[in-house]
Amino acid sequence: MLDPMKPVHARMAGGLVLLLSIGTAWVTSQSQPLSSAPTAAPAVPNGVPNGGISPVSPSRAAAPAAAPASPAAAVVGGAPDGVAPTPVAGIVEVRRGADIVYMSSDGKYVFTGNLYEVSTHKNLTEARQRDLRRSLINSVPESQMLVFSPPNPKYTVTVFTDVDCVYCRAFHKQIAVYNRLGVRVRYVFFPRTGPNTESWFKAEQVWCSADRKDALTRAKLGQNLSSKVCADNPVARDYALGEAIGLEGTPGIVASNGAMLGGYLAPDALLEALQENSVAN
Repeated sequence: MLDPMKPVHARMAGGLVLLLSIGTAWVTSQSQPLSSAPTAAPAVPNGVPNGGISPVSPSRAAAPAAAPASPAAAVVGGAPDGVAPTPVAGIVEVRRGADIVYMSSDGKYVFTGNLYEVSTHKNLTEARQRDLRRSLINSVPESQMLVFSPPNPKYTVTVFTDVDCVYCRAFHKQIAVYNRLGVRVRYVFFPRTGPNTESWFKAEQVWCSADRKDALTRAKLGQNLSSKVCADNPVARDYALGEAIGLEGTPGIVASNGAMLGGYLAPDALLEALQENSVAN
């Protein structure tokens, strides 16, 4: 069993933190003092490589930005979404979307990783990120999602999906089984290849079809859609949402409490993960 007090090294999504360039940013920044204004992923099924996730295209990796003017901006590569106090005196949280780094309140030091409460072994960083993910996802009304639900769901997951992702297709082929186990699936779009690509265009076609759920199923089976792209579709917004929560590939499965459950999980494995995370509607 993993000891939660051992160091945990997590990759920050989208090039949020580029530690090798922060030192240079510090030198060129005019530092001003800042005022104070997460659970292990379940195991993937045997035989599923790469965590059951289709990674984001490497060509979309963010390039280092020019050194911003403030210490907090230097950390996140632009203006942060928020700076907040932590339970540790003199340490503040700097965040963009659901990604978090920590900084000394005088702006001189920055570090990444998970903050634990010793007495309880609670991962305070992951708990905070769950809240942020939940808030960001809940800002999207369900009318802007494709929802596959049983009559009386026990659990709800939001799944970031790519029409052409192999693991996304494997997940959707079993959608009836997930539903039968009491899991409601809310799909949002995350074409891994980014804007102006074939996968992006297919996602727009799905949304702009008369029967969106049927169109999604057919698209994931490799069938061509005849629908034209409509102006008012949520693909760009969904994509930005995925980046904001730190998505690194598809399918990205997020529980209703904001827990990131990882990539593809077979129906029984997903149900077990939801039960272990004590997630319920």
